[in-house]
Amino acid sequence: MTNLIMNENKPYPIGQAGVAWQQQEKLQWLAMQHCKRSYFDDVVQQINDLKNDYDVIQYGVLNYQKEYPLFAIQTKSMMQAKPTVLVTGGVHGYETSGVHGALAFMARHGLALSEQVNLIVVPCVSPWGYETINRWNQSAIDPNRSFYENSPAPESAQLMAYMKTILGDVALHIDLHETTDTDNSEFRPALAARDGVTHSNWNIPDGFYLVGDTTRDNAAFQKAIIDAVAAVTHIAPADENEQLIGVEIEQFGVINYACKELGLCAGLTDAPLVTTTEVYPDSPLVDDVNCVDAQVRAVTAAIEFLLA
Repeated sequence: MTNLIMNENKPYPIGQAGVAWQQQEKLQWLAMQHCKRSYFDDVVQQINDLKNDYDVIQYGVLNYQKEYPLFAIQTKSMMQAKPTVLVTGGVHGYETSGVHGALAFMARHGLALSEQVNLIVVPCVSPWGYETINRWNQSAIDPNRSFYENSPAPESAQLMAYMKTILGDVALHIDLHETTDTDNSEFRPALAARDGVTHSNWNIPDGFYLVGDTTRDNAAFQKAIIDAVAAVTHIAPADENEQLIGVEIEQFGVINYACKELGLCAGLTDAPLVTTTEVYPDSPLVDDVNCVDAQVRAVTAAIEFLLA
């Protein structure tokens, strides 16, 4: 089953059609954003609860209307003899199960797996986006298109700087995301308006899928995760064009992007095993718990493949 949402963009309430936003329009957009939930209550409190079992590192801070500390959770005994695993969530702050899936993974499985791997978990890369339920940061910049040198997004720049301090290579990076109905109802129309272009809305896949990297394609790795997650939640079928979100499928439940070229978080490291999860929280077949469970199973399956 696939949700078909292919309507042309409705006029966006900011700016003029075909004209890219300038600073005035970006400030107008920012004035429309409001805090809808608490990063400190929802996320930081859970991070603090993990301090007895892990090292919690504040690797940066966002200085917006208020300060947002940025945290990584690490295995206490990081050893070069063990492979290093990076888990990132909340690069798009509105994608809730990515944030809470990363935290739940550490609470449920991190301690046991730390005996075999070095874990670095960054549960919420974009806390302002989490609080305001946004894809962008407050400057109308998408952090998940900003992982490159001299990045204009402090969320991306500070995470890149932090990862340069990590000794040794990263063996596995899994980035936890969602695809939601608001991608078509809000975020793609906003993107088109910001850039002064037209974006046709894409089919929203009903189910879980993965986005691999075209330059580090590992079909067996992606399939292992899909097979494991299929026991937890349903996998998104391709649409009538054999595509997911406008991209041809590489295999069932998997498409590939050029991660580094596009400035995606999945291109942050040179890890030979890399993937991005996409959960569909608006499906009638799932609830919040199932979405988090799917993210957790994806992470554990990825690590199982690495260790095998």
